[in-house]
Amino acid sequence: MKTHSFKNHTYTDLFFDLDRTLWDFERNSRETFMELYHKYQLTRFFNGFDLFFSTYREYNDELWMLYRSGQITKEELSWKRFDLSLKDIDVNDEKLARNLSKDYLEISPTKQKLFPHTLLSLTFLKKRYTLNLITNGFKEVQYKKLKNCGIADFFNHIFISEEIGYLKPHPKFFEHALKVSQAIPEDSIVIGDDLMVDIKGANEAGMDSIWINHQKLDLNELDLDFAPTHEVSSLKKLIHIL
Repeated sequence: MKTHSFKNHTYTDLFFDLDRTLWDFERNSRETFMELYHKYQLTRFFNGFDLFFSTYREYNDELWMLYRSGQITKEELSWKRFDLSLKDIDVNDEKLARNLSKDYLEISPTKQKLFPHTLLSLTFLKKRYTLNLITNGFKEVQYKKLKNCGIADFFNHIFISEEIGYLKPHPKFFEHALKVSQAIPEDSIVIGDDLMVDIKGANEAGMDSIWINHQKLDLNELDLDFAPTHEVSSLKKLIHIL
């Protein structure tokens, strides 16, 4: 693979995150939740869709932190985020929570919304670099997402935490990805949206990083003890810097 230079450094391999980097998690998730909200007539319990969605996201974020640290299992994460959302409004219905979980995992990966310029950027970069995918999602969900949105074939290797046995930002996740792809850390760059998971994980693995800042946050206001090698607010800008 021909090498290319960026900021006076030469790269051969790009490692892309999936959710919230390429696959528009928020829009796809919101669309899925709207279907669930109407299917299960959740207007019986929640005072509007936005309350249902925001309550779920709060518990989902908390449980994902526990899952990353090994404190809960995949199954517990999957259904308890719905169970806790219901209990938040004094609804105790484990069957409903499990049905919501099952349907969410089936419906969500069928959604196909990508961030603007995803296909354009991947097509351009594929000609210049070896592309790999690194994601923390569940394997049965992530493979379906990639297939349904038509981007699986862009990647030489697809690394999913559940198959590796470690979640980003654990160093062993990145060690495995580098070993299997036969990539050199100094010649590789991670591209992702999550500062703690993608960017800090890359930094600690000896890899450079590009923060995809879709939300246009101010990095200086986040008071972090680390920083990405570079920052872009649009995938299209990768074409101009890589």
